[in-house]
Amino acid sequence: MTHRIQLAGHRWVRLVTRLAVVLLLATGGLVTNLASTAQPAYAHAYLVETSPVDGEVLASPPPAVRLRFNEAVSFNERSIQLLDTNAEKLAIGTPGHVDGKANTAQVSLPTDLTEGTYVLAWRVTSADSHVVSGALTFSIGHPSATAAPVEQDAHRAVVVVDAVGRALAFLGMALALGGALFVAVLWPAGRSDRRGRRIVWSGFVVLAAGTVVVLLVQGPYAAGTSLAGVFDPDLLGAALSTRLGHALLTRLVIVLALGVAFGLAVRHGSPPATTGTATTATAGAAGAARRIVLPAVATVGAVALPLTWTLTDHAQTGVQTWLAVPATSLHLLAMALWLGGLITLAACVLVPAGRRETSRAITLEPALPRFSGLAQVCFAVIAATGVYLSWRQVGTWAALGATDFGRLLLGKLAVVLAVVGLAAGARRFVRRRGREPLGVDAAPAAAVRRLRRSVVGEILLGVAVVSITAVLVNTAPARTSYAPPVHTTVPVPAAAAESAAGLQDASIEVNIEPARSGSNVADIYLTGPDGSLVAVPEVSGQLESPDRDVPALPVTVTAAEPGHYVANSMSIPFPGEWVLRLDIRVSDFDETPVRVRFTAR
Repeated sequence: MTHRIQLAGHRWVRLVTRLAVVLLLATGGLVTNLASTAQPAYAHAYLVETSPVDGEVLASPPPAVRLRFNEAVSFNERSIQLLDTNAEKLAIGTPGHVDGKANTAQVSLPTDLTEGTYVLAWRVTSADSHVVSGALTFSIGHPSATAAPVEQDAHRAVVVVDAVGRALAFLGMALALGGALFVAVLWPAGRSDRRGRRIVWSGFVVLAAGTVVVLLVQGPYAAGTSLAGVFDPDLLGAALSTRLGHALLTRLVIVLALGVAFGLAVRHGSPPATTGTATTATAGAAGAARRIVLPAVATVGAVALPLTWTLTDHAQTGVQTWLAVPATSLHLLAMALWLGGLITLAACVLVPAGRRETSRAITLEPALPRFSGLAQVCFAVIAATGVYLSWRQVGTWAALGATDFGRLLLGKLAVVLAVVGLAAGARRFVRRRGREPLGVDAAPAAAVRRLRRSVVGEILLGVAVVSITAVLVNTAPARTSYAPPVHTTVPVPAAAAESAAGLQDASIEVNIEPARSGSNVADIYLTGPDGSLVAVPEVSGQLESPDRDVPALPVTVTAAEPGHYVANSMSIPFPGEWVLRLDIRVSDFDETPVRVRFTAR
């Protein structure tokens, strides 16, 4: 018997030790791998330069097309496609990086391209693991009447499934971490309560399932295919080779290690007490492992788990990544401990007595006061990190209402404020009842019922916050997606004012929206000194880049009304400084150029 006890004790110690080693190796491997490949990035890559430029007319077919981004991008052989005017895909070379530069993609083109306009569609994965796409056109000889339309958005079903998988992963992390802390630490009866253990185990299952879903859909999401792409081994292999794939695999290892640690922590019974020095030493080692190693493993796992998000998402791109990664990790961890603990508290402690075994009495002590204190700390962390992260991802007040990210953030803030209101009521309940001699268990039944309803409301709102967060992490941050419109006014040159009546002391007002790379609308107004519109025979335009060797791009300007002219499809190839040159014809023989400088995001 003594020998068997010794063997069991040694196996238990070895298991915990190996568990700790696996967890540390997985975490260290993730951090080392991602840190070694990290490059300066700005959240959602954008195109900086192309050759040829968008809209360029060439005398002969170019041997290749080159795309340069602001940060490192990854792609596969399906990431770049060439379409003719009939939307037929043409055979091109295999895309690759140029001279080892991770931010530049190049693909060779056929040498027998005929005259007309072609569309090059691209779809790459940026450093924050999110997919960005776009298209450019170029013409050989002369432009075609029409160019092939390109569908840039991912399949709706893929986007929805990806968001659901991310939401499940967030919710599973909350149930696993928050539920485990509540069951193993805050609630004395938790380790022997089957319902509490089931909630935690369900959290591990949901977390693993959500992670697998995100991993499976990453391939078709990056390639722009339908959900059928989840069965494509090539797409799965491509997803596994990315930074996100490495992080998701590491997350599954951490989930497994934490699951084993939780199972050991709540396991009933311990080796029977017997005499003997060897047996006592073995039992003491096992007890020390339970008291010291298991909490250490749980702590490392709880810290490492959020890193599988923050080292591959918005946190590790943009400004102040050294602060953003730990701040975002703390934000996620605090959310998980609060929401997971709250769900477990509601299901195991605050349920009506009639729904529990009649032989067991419901007691709110000490679980409710302990969780109330934990929730207060979590809310403080969520508020502090949330304010910083909001500033970091938004940048300006105007971006809040002008971008999808900003509007989602405002919605999340409204829900969080509602949660804080409900939580404040629960906190007052605990404080008020805690002053009584019998504690919170002496509260009237009506007060407990109100507390239950408040907690249920918190849970529903917390799930809403998780859902919004799942969408936010896949949305371009407002700081990079927001481009303030250009509103500028320049005086009409003196030469033009002398050649045409009504232009003396007149000005040209130019409004460009959204003033970013891609298609833009430019409104041009010629206004006299009294504010009235002044008509001229014609206004034509060109787009020039003062800093780069880029040919001038034609801009089609049409008259919307006398004195008001519009360029409905002014294409800006890439962000940076640009000049809109307007040639104002005031008579049959006189034409005056006006240059308007602006910055495109």
